[in-house]
Amino acid sequence: MILTGRIISWALIIMGGMRVGMGILVAQAYEDRAELAQYFGIATSGEAIDKGLMWIATGVAFGLLALIASNSSEKSTRG
Repeated sequence: MILTGRIISWALIIMGGMRVGMGILVAQAYEDRAELAQYFGIATSGEAIDKGLMWIATGVAFGLLALIASNSSEKSTRG
């Protein structure tokens, strides 16, 4: 279960980083809103960046929970 939490955490961090990067790229490269709707399904690149940052924050939270669970299970097996 802890391994699953770590995998989910890294997946969310990587996908959030990719979304932030693509949001920045699209904001700099394209002025047309049609590309934004095509790539992200949203109206502005700022929304894509915000959602990407939320994915990263969620991934960090999952990682912290997995770390806490890992430390907790190590303590219960020692003592």
